[in-house]
Amino acid sequence: MNKPTGMAAYIVVTAAYWAFMLSDGALRMLVLLHFHTLGFSPVQLAYLFILYEIAGIITNLGAGWIAARFGLSSTLYAGLALQILALIALLQLSGDWTIWTSVAYVMFAQGLSGIAKDLSKMSAKSAVKLLAPTTEGGLFRWVAILTGSKNAIKGLGFFLGAATLGAFGFNAVIQGMVVFLTVILLILILRMPAGLPTGRKGTKFKEVISKNRNVNWLSLARVFLFGARDVWFVVGIPIYFYAVLSDGSTDGNRNAFFLIGGFMALWIILYGLVQGNAHRILRATTRCPNALIQDAARWAWMLLIVPICLSVFLYMRPDATTLNAIVVVIGLLVFGAIFAVNSSLHSYLILEFSTGSRVTMDVGFYYMANASGRLLGTLLSGLSYQLGGVGTCLTIAALMLAISAFAAGRLKSS
Repeated sequence: MNKPTGMAAYIVVTAAYWAFMLSDGALRMLVLLHFHTLGFSPVQLAYLFILYEIAGIITNLGAGWIAARFGLSSTLYAGLALQILALIALLQLSGDWTIWTSVAYVMFAQGLSGIAKDLSKMSAKSAVKLLAPTTEGGLFRWVAILTGSKNAIKGLGFFLGAATLGAFGFNAVIQGMVVFLTVILLILILRMPAGLPTGRKGTKFKEVISKNRNVNWLSLARVFLFGARDVWFVVGIPIYFYAVLSDGSTDGNRNAFFLIGGFMALWIILYGLVQGNAHRILRATTRCPNALIQDAARWAWMLLIVPICLSVFLYMRPDATTLNAIVVVIGLLVFGAIFAVNSSLHSYLILEFSTGSRVTMDVGFYYMANASGRLLGTLLSGLSYQLGGVGTCLTIAALMLAISAFAAGRLKSS
């Protein structure tokens, strides 16, 4: 059997990443909605995802070095295998456990999933730099396609996770995901492309910390960009919509799950579609990298306007009404579109700032910052919603975006 090379190699790696992100999106909604119906508070729900994000921070530091030392194929295999183990761990949950025992156990399983996600992400994003064409703005185009398609797939996972939870139950859906990912991993092992780097034996762990000024400022901007999303996305918005849509009955829960999952899927899919076309929106093929560097701060300031407007609206109308929910939906879809351009631009710039020999370590460092922002947003999401509702979540998002825009403004043209 001939193994694919070149562009075909990029497709194989991307397809494996898609499969992982489908399971990641589904698992997020399964855990959030299943444990909410079991009586977990917003803060307890946020705890379920904390180790997921902490694991991402640690993993991204180590994964860049592991990939540089042992090769990208090792991190891609490990990511899929660990996700399978995390899913199997969730099947061992017992209804006889106390809530806090369940919280601790799910945190552990989510920690494994967090390691898995960032191993897979770092592998796929680094592979773009190494395998995709770079002529005529090709790097930005292929980065945009990877990040956009990944988020569209994850959005589909959000919807499938919520919809199948209501239809089949938690354990049945998890079992199906185990089978699905095991098949994908076996196919990948058989079809792993040639052309991925095999590693450098002399790579030292201390090389992970970047000395590139632009990489460091971009990473700081990334922390607060993703913190500004997850502070409302992880707990606040799903629980807010649940309060509006469900009457607490079994049928009410099922319908609420479907609609919440539908919105989360729509948001992520819209985000993915805009990401996939960000190179066109920014006219990347006809503009020099220096012009795109300057765009980073402009688009961050544009995004800041949305949570400011939404938080003011919700402070004026604090009740969880259908009208408020409709306004929030529209506002967050606008947020998603502008956020997608910011995110895609960052993903291009980190590869633009990285050199071939350091690409896995710079990408790992950058996604460590990404995971740090998600952790910060996750920690604040449950707490801020419990203290002041979704309006408070959006106010904190606005503050984070102001910091992100400042950091992006510190990027220097070459």
